[in-house]
Amino acid sequence: MAKGRKADALHTEAGPTEDGNSGTAPGLPARKLAAAVIDEVLRAKLSLDDTHERLAPSYGLDAADSALARAIAITAFRRLGTIQEAINARLERGSPRNSGPFEPIMVAAAAQILFLDVPDHAAVDLAIRQLHEDARSSRYVSLGNALLRRLAREREAILAEAVDPFLDTPEWLAESWMESYGENVAAAIAESHRDEPPLDISVKSDPEGWAEKLDGLLLPTGSIRLRERGGITGLPGFDDGAWWVQDAAAALPVRLLAPKPGERIVDLCAAPGGKTAQLAAMGAQVTAVDRSGPRLRRLRANLERLALTAEIVTADAAQWQAEPFDAVLLDAPCSATGTIRRHPDVAWTKSPEDRDKLVALQARLLEAAARLTKPGGRLVYCTCSLEPQEGEAQIEAFLKAHADFVRKPVEPAEIGGLTEAIDRNGDMRTLPQQLRNETPRLSGWSGFYATRLIRL
Repeated sequence: MAKGRKADALHTEAGPTEDGNSGTAPGLPARKLAAAVIDEVLRAKLSLDDTHERLAPSYGLDAADSALARAIAITAFRRLGTIQEAINARLERGSPRNSGPFEPIMVAAAAQILFLDVPDHAAVDLAIRQLHEDARSSRYVSLGNALLRRLAREREAILAEAVDPFLDTPEWLAESWMESYGENVAAAIAESHRDEPPLDISVKSDPEGWAEKLDGLLLPTGSIRLRERGGITGLPGFDDGAWWVQDAAAALPVRLLAPKPGERIVDLCAAPGGKTAQLAAMGAQVTAVDRSGPRLRRLRANLERLALTAEIVTADAAQWQAEPFDAVLLDAPCSATGTIRRHPDVAWTKSPEDRDKLVALQARLLEAAARLTKPGGRLVYCTCSLEPQEGEAQIEAFLKAHADFVRKPVEPAEIGGLTEAIDRNGDMRTLPQQLRNETPRLSGWSGFYATRLIRL
């Protein structure tokens, strides 16, 4: 079995070369932004979305070109192992040293040639223009031109050979999933990450009606999956606050909490607020706690659009104190490996060390959540991680140390009858390859773990 490829060979020592506004050829600034995002995400281990949002304004792009740059970068990370192997196999001496932005430019161009609906000549020409703009990479214009033209000629053969699903998965993750789930399930997880993710929404009410209005697929869990991708803000119901974007698996923990109208419920680590909105829409008196002011501003804006209310608190959830609540929801910070299909950069920016640091933080947050749960109250703990250290093992350790908490198993009816998403302990464990539908893009959901505990 071929293991996933490491991304380290793609790092460069320098940041972005020039301001994108210097480019005059149509489409050049978008390609420059894409290469800059790829370079910086790999070099600094940063979030792709955050990096794109921070860098984009300096390139002066319109909405369409900004979206193109993001699509190129996301595709590059989704198929990074395939791209890197294709490039390395065609560079007899490997990638040149001290070549500045040569490698991220080649990766961005290869993503367009192999996987995007972009004319080959445009991808090649604009990449060569970028190489010319930096003194370090301009020495390798002929090499880059020959490489990209060869990728275009051999596209079909490259894709036909890229059959190993682990090719686009870093080695440590492939090994972790095989140990946790077995090789067949691990391979299915890796394969699902190669597909474009679905787009799901949660509605305040009338899911059947909104599924019809939006030409969506009503999932058994109550979420709506949109058949077509496009601008969200122009769809019916957005301005009216009838719905919000939320992955179908991410909507399930609130279902397990089963909030009742008037109950006092705290949502710890609440931003960006999808679960807070669910709780408020169900009539609970919600307190949303998060340490990030900017993320809470986004949560507040979402609640205003949805005409929902919640008490918003900026605080470290591990240290925040209040009177115990009827129910507590803790969506703990995690490695986010369950979201790789939607955020493929996660696979290449996280490490086992990152996961282990987060495990310690999760344990502290669980202690705080326990203190905030009143006797007889409910505590739902969840993470968007595929790693058992952040889910099953975390809860086993918690229950051993807290005899006053017991597990209340998930019933199939609570999650749309999807028994495949309930593990042997009665906890919820969604995997990316589950929830099959009529096409790959309409199938699957994020990897989530959730457990429901009752304080005696």
